[in-house]
Amino acid sequence: MRDALLATVTEEVAAVQAFESLLADEEKALIAAQPLPALPEIIENKTALTERISALEKARDEQLNALGFPGGFVGMEAAAANDGAIAAQWALLTAAARRAKQGNNNNGVLIRTRMEYNRKTLAALQVAPAKSGFYGPDGRVPGA
Repeated sequence: MRDALLATVTEEVAAVQAFESLLADEEKALIAAQPLPALPEIIENKTALTERISALEKARDEQLNALGFPGGFVGMEAAAANDGAIAAQWALLTAAARRAKQGNNNNGVLIRTRMEYNRKTLAALQVAPAKSGFYGPDGRVPGA
């Protein structure tokens, strides 16, 4: 069972690192002038990886329980305290998870900034003209 736990944590490390890579791609897309072409595939891949990471976490908790440890962080800390190989992978996983969380937070800021810019742009476009003689939304000058 210890080997299964080690394999699961190792697989989790790879999945979270792949998620980090997708977050970097997402950041590049969000900074680009035209992010839309790249985002759907990135979102699809992020969703698949999130589901995979969740399944691995569930498997890890089951393996911890089978070894007599509680699930989650506390159980992994206890398992890592008794095994150098598990401790090494656990350290890699927690570091990758911290980086992924930070990348996700950064991308959230970029998304909110872009949304605010779009909101202001739409508001500016929807302002009614103050003077007559300007053309309306239908392309005609009012009253003409």
